[in-house]
Amino acid sequence: MKLKSIVGIAIINLMLFSCGNEKGDSKVIEEVKEVVAFNYNVDQFADIKILKYQIPGWDKLTLKEQKLVYYLTQAGLSGRDIMWDQNYRYNLKIRKALEQVYTSYSGDKNAKDWASFESYLKRVWFSNGIHHHYSTDKLTPEFSADYLKELLAATNTTLDADAFDAIFNDADTKKVNQAKGVDNVALSAVNFYGPNVTNDDVESFYKAKQSPNADKPLSFGLNSQLVKEDGVLKERIYKSGGLYGEAIDEIIKWLELAKGVAENEAQGHALGLLIEYYKTGDLQTWDDYNVAWTGATAGNIDYINSFIEVYNDPLGYRGSYESIIQINDFDMSQKMKVLSDNAQWFEDNSPLMAEHKKENVVGVTYKVVNVAGEAGDASPSTPIGVNLPNANWIRAAVGSKSVSLGNIVNASNNAGTTGRLKEFVHDEEELLLEEEYGQLADKLHTALHEVIGHASGKLNPGVGETKETLKNYASTLEEGRADLVGLYYLYNPKLQELGLVTDWEKIGKTAYDGYIRNGLMTQLIRLNLGDNVEEAHMRNRQWVSAWAFEKGKADNVIEKVTRDGKTYFNINDYAKLHDLFGELLKETQRIKSEGDYKAVEALVEGYGVKVDQDIHANVLERNKQFSSAPYTGYVNPILVPETNDAGEITKVNVEYPESFVDQMLTYSKHYSFLPEVN
Repeated sequence: MKLKSIVGIAIINLMLFSCGNEKGDSKVIEEVKEVVAFNYNVDQFADIKILKYQIPGWDKLTLKEQKLVYYLTQAGLSGRDIMWDQNYRYNLKIRKALEQVYTSYSGDKNAKDWASFESYLKRVWFSNGIHHHYSTDKLTPEFSADYLKELLAATNTTLDADAFDAIFNDADTKKVNQAKGVDNVALSAVNFYGPNVTNDDVESFYKAKQSPNADKPLSFGLNSQLVKEDGVLKERIYKSGGLYGEAIDEIIKWLELAKGVAENEAQGHALGLLIEYYKTGDLQTWDDYNVAWTGATAGNIDYINSFIEVYNDPLGYRGSYESIIQINDFDMSQKMKVLSDNAQWFEDNSPLMAEHKKENVVGVTYKVVNVAGEAGDASPSTPIGVNLPNANWIRAAVGSKSVSLGNIVNASNNAGTTGRLKEFVHDEEELLLEEEYGQLADKLHTALHEVIGHASGKLNPGVGETKETLKNYASTLEEGRADLVGLYYLYNPKLQELGLVTDWEKIGKTAYDGYIRNGLMTQLIRLNLGDNVEEAHMRNRQWVSAWAFEKGKADNVIEKVTRDGKTYFNINDYAKLHDLFGELLKETQRIKSEGDYKAVEALVEGYGVKVDQDIHANVLERNKQFSSAPYTGYVNPILVPETNDAGEITKVNVEYPESFVDQMLTYSKHYSFLPEVN
């Protein structure tokens, strides 16, 4: 699971949540204390800021390690178009047409309509399609259909009527529809399901499937599209020779080269299983790969590649394609290793019901890594933390890998500053705590969320996977549960005992202030007035915060303050808030362990969906003064191999791109392996 990066903030909060497709997130933070020579800023348009990130220590890698990173990066980029097609059936047609217009048009490029067209194309690139990467609403062009027709004619560009109309019409308005009481599959534009496939179709189709070993359930639906042919449901499997086979064959080619320079036997074995999975599409091989990958912890290089996070599926079955290539930051990883070493203590001392605690927490590894390249669902909008694999039984039996993407966080921390923090904090004390302890508090929350949170708890015997029991609420419940684990332990002297902090109480207060401020106010800058909260991570931050606010009213634990026409939230009793977080953690684990759909529905719909319109209007009005975009994404470094006369790589150089446009056009030129219709 992914911890998504949040908003265009300066001090990103390492904190949070998502653990693989929020593109995820953290709260809006705002001050920068360090000035560096490297210019992280690349572009800004609409509601998006584009940054670049460095790869620290690249020159310290051996040639073999540089080759491994290069091959893995090429494998990741080779599957880029898969994500575009998964997001919407017309995306590849639309992208190709818009790019041809952009590169061929010789008319008036100073016109307002051209500026609107260019902004729209950048937004489409950023979202890997015509739906917003975060809200999943269809992007609205600020130019007319007639203007686009003029551009198409002027550049001899063809775009069929259905794809053209999809840009402007009212159909397929939500990529992922998570609303209550509707047919989520039928009303979601995401291309995981064929026309006329419904919620009932999906649930009945997979209910009939049985895993060979009930204790090790296969991830049915993870790597396929479900369609209806002549009234019969059928899976189209993502594999060589199957759906997306052209791109998958390219991925396999580069993975084979990577396997040839693997750092060790365990890493090479895991890569071999991943290659086999891509060739066959066999879900048992996928599980075998995840077991091997989880156990391959030695070496400097690691990677994520395949169909993994299920946030884009309204019912949580199908995985979006993604790739992240990672280089270990040994110094920071060693500092944070203390959490994984003490995972059992955290489990034993949690407020969970005894029957929901794991007797033996195994195989939890946590590393801070530096990203060398990303693709698919991880790019341009990236997570800041990842915990995998997602299968509950593998987590319980083998363990998991948790990483924090250190250089991504560093880029956000050093890219600029905004004054949002000063605008939304309640008082000077809250401001000073955030400035002094905010970054560390967020790093610890990320670590606790990923390492302890997602590894914590167990399902009751006979209870199915959460995607089956909790359905469209599974993702937000799991992210909120992991957040609560982090929150519960952030206000605990154990952190100081372990040597992670020098003042556990101030760290805890800082973390609690930031979480409540974000969950009840600042994340609302991402929504239009009147909108409900739909994205899973935003929902979890709101239902955690709103539940705690309501349950603490009798003791005035969290106070809503109005001053000079502005709304603030002030925590009056941190110890009682800690207890409330523990109470909610116990209940969320019960819901997951028992598969209690009615309870999760009541929790999420009651606290996580509806927005207080007065507060929202207040937040939006106060936010108008800030120019920084609410969403941040990244261009990737360019890895350029040097070769000798025999064609052998002798060195891999790193170049840092200066243009978002150039990188997107280059990717389309060199990594477009799929036809427009798949």
